[in-house]
Parts: sequence; structure tokens; C-alpha cells
Amino acid sequence: MTIFRVREAAELLGVSADTLRRWAEAGRFATTADGAGRLAIDGPELARFAIELATATPGAGAHASVHESARNHFTGLVTRVIKDTVMAQVEIQAGPFRVVSLMSREAADELGLAPGVLAVASVKSTHVVVSTPQVSTPQTSLPQS
Repeated sequence: MTIFRVREAAELLGVSADTLRRWAEAGRFATTADGAGRLAIDGPELARFAIELATATPGAGAHASVHESARNHFTGLVTRVIKDTVMAQVEIQAGPFRVVSLMSREAADELGLAPGVLAVASVKSTHVVVSTPQVSTPQTSLPQS
């Protein structure tokens, strides 16, 4: 089973390591120790907590009154808008993720998209590439007795 050190887990959740440690001390998720005895989180527990955070985040339920088929929503701040006469490129920083959307200029204007505006990017895709990073020293949990 994969385990993540506090720094790695915090980076994946888009929070500071200190915040993650405080959440651990408050019992918001189960922790373990890595091979060196440092505080760590099992992959499945981190995934469960990430889902809990996503559903509790303000704006995460921004489409609660609308039925739609898109299942991937990224709430964030608009950081850049580039417009020409027909199209607009809108960049949103959603936690550690940068989401870029191309839309009509008219749509961007109607939504009032500009740097600093809170926005939700909804992604619907039938083709998503998933990969795993190459890790030089994979961390696994010790067998439990």
C-alpha cells in the first residue's frame, strides 16, 4: 500500500504541511508512520479525506441546483483572461491545479470573468489520460501483525 509523508500529502491537497499536521492532531484522518518513523498517511485514507475536503469546500456544490452530467468541478480564482474579437482564454487556479478554458468572448463577458473572480470549471471528458509518477524509492506500509 502506498503511504504519503505529510509534505507530499499537503501538496496533493493544496494546503500547508502545518495545516495537515493540525488536522491530523484534531483526528480528521488516521495517520501512520513511514519506515523512518515520520508521520505519514495511507493512500486510501488520504483519498477518503480528499473527497471529504472537496465536498465540504465552499463553492464545491456551486451547481447543486443544476442537474448536469459533468462530474469534475474545480472551484478557483480566475488568474488570467485573454480575449480577441471572437474567443477568450480563461485561466483558473483551483488549489494546486491550473485549469485553462477556451470559450466565446461573449460567454466570458456575460460571466464577468476577470482576474480575481471566483469561478467553477466543470470538466466532462470521455478521454482522460491517467498516469502514475515514477518514484525512485516507493514507500509501502509495513505488514501489520
